[in-house]
Amino acid sequence: MDHAATSWPKPQSVLDAMMDSMTAAAGSPGRGTHSMSLQAGRTMNKARLELSKLLGFRNPNDVAFTQNATMSLNLAIKGLLKPGDHVITTMLEHNSVRRPLEFLKRTQGIEVDYVEVEPSGEINLESVARLFRVNTKMVIAAHSSNLLGCILPVEALSQLAHQHGAVMLVDGAQTVGNYPVHVEKLGIDLLAFPGHKGLLGPQGTGGLYIHPELQLEPQMHGGTGSQSDQPEQPDIRPDRYEAGTPNLPGIAGLAAGAAEINRIGVENIYNHEWKMTQTLISNLQHIKGIRLLGPALGQPRTGIVSFVLENQDPAQTAFQLDRQYGIAVRAGYHCTPLGHEMSQTKDTGAVRVSVGYTTQEHEIEALIRAVSALAKA
Repeated sequence: MDHAATSWPKPQSVLDAMMDSMTAAAGSPGRGTHSMSLQAGRTMNKARLELSKLLGFRNPNDVAFTQNATMSLNLAIKGLLKPGDHVITTMLEHNSVRRPLEFLKRTQGIEVDYVEVEPSGEINLESVARLFRVNTKMVIAAHSSNLLGCILPVEALSQLAHQHGAVMLVDGAQTVGNYPVHVEKLGIDLLAFPGHKGLLGPQGTGGLYIHPELQLEPQMHGGTGSQSDQPEQPDIRPDRYEAGTPNLPGIAGLAAGAAEINRIGVENIYNHEWKMTQTLISNLQHIKGIRLLGPALGQPRTGIVSFVLENQDPAQTAFQLDRQYGIAVRAGYHCTPLGHEMSQTKDTGAVRVSVGYTTQEHEIEALIRAVSALAKA
């Protein structure tokens, strides 16, 4: 019940692809013309193609592979913003957004406005519109909060951003792979995502979709296998943003995970997770002493349900769920301190349950029984 951190178990196709990349194609892509190197390059291309199909961008080379969504967000934020720029973002953002912004505030003088969000996860678009300035360069929003599970109106936010000449950056950590995301339809200019969550791939993988008209300043410089006679980082994609030998086994697994999602259908995945989540909320809300966070029953959300039990430390609740009942959940501040401030859990943190496509009804029932027992203790 911790899929929002890392999905598990991984599909067999992911495990097979990773092993094959190390036993049958252990070359470095773009670093040779022998058969293993060429096969490695094809593996990279397959991953880009599967992602372009899933996320709705036309040129597969518009995605740069990274180690995780954090690295992707850092590349997007630090690669685009300049001294004096203004950014609009929300109080729900992960520290992977907030900390790079605060770093740039301190070192380059950028300005940041954090938009308040209702405890239910709703955002006032009129309040957002009033924050734009002549120097607003970027709007940043998590597609879904990793604390509340609410789904933010990315399309509406991107329209506002574009009306004011700003770029829309979306943190897709909790939606890519388990909720429909189409970058062109939603007006997303930059989309950061991890490989190990909804995409069903391994840890240490991720990517950043970069709109073809955007040029970011690379945050890593080094070998790419292209334009090697030049002292500057190549200006071609994706090489410009992928210095060094890539994590080929990881990307092979990522390609297989994305292919599995394309085969199943992301709508089917979301519908299953929605059903599991609604069953969970409808039962948890009747437990005495529990407070559920985020959207109410029946409202749009991803597969995340966070809660606190009256007079119980969330860390202790999570520990007991693990040791007494064999149920894995997450407890703490979930790297979103402003989100906890907004949801009035700043002093306690919260227990987070998160379902996945492999979650079954009997697991939901087991969790409900366990939380009910802990609430009575």
